[in-house]
Amino acid sequence: MIEIENLSFRYPGSRFGVALPALRIERGGRVAIIGPSGAGKTTLLKLIAGILSPDEGTIRVDGVTVSALDDGARRNFRISRVGFVFQELELLDYLSVFDNIVHPYRINRVLKLDQGVRDRARELAEQTGLADKLAALPRELSQGERQRAAVCRALLAEPGLVLADEATGNLDPANKLRVIELLIRAAERKRSTLLAVTHDHELLPLFDRVIDIRQPQGPEAE
Repeated sequence: MIEIENLSFRYPGSRFGVALPALRIERGGRVAIIGPSGAGKTTLLKLIAGILSPDEGTIRVDGVTVSALDDGARRNFRISRVGFVFQELELLDYLSVFDNIVHPYRINRVLKLDQGVRDRARELAEQTGLADKLAALPRELSQGERQRAAVCRALLAEPGLVLADEATGNLDPANKLRVIELLIRAAERKRSTLLAVTHDHELLPLFDRVIDIRQPQGPEAE
């Protein structure tokens, strides 16, 4: 599902970057990425999603060489085939919860917003405890509720790859478990691959593989 070879990336004007000689993640895997702050965990997710482009090396996702695509092709690939729960959430303040969840369908022609998609958005909201918040604006939600809305948006297109950057970081224990189980069930139902950055080691037993990223040595599989 994910194949990385000789990856090298450095932010312009910075010493900070990511270097991975090789990484392979099988389809359907549930993989947690851990490591100290500044090790490059979020950067790695953004490289896999095609938000960032590597300086050197190859990134293949589901047979597509993402690192070789131009900006527009990477954007279309990401929107149609990757669900990304951003650490910053990136909800739009002027849209309701429902409209935030379906927003990717309204800004890209590769996705079609129909009744089935709307129904799926409401079902996801129900599963995450947001059914009564769909008309609310993000500023009217708690941080945990905003985080759950971002998870719903990432899962709406039923992507083959789900990338979660601290998706449970601001949740209480009950909702933390609810969200991670939702991510796992969604991945299992579609045989999707789940790759999650987390600092919460209590969640690690729910994953079938843990990758510990420690710069500059690179990833260590546990």
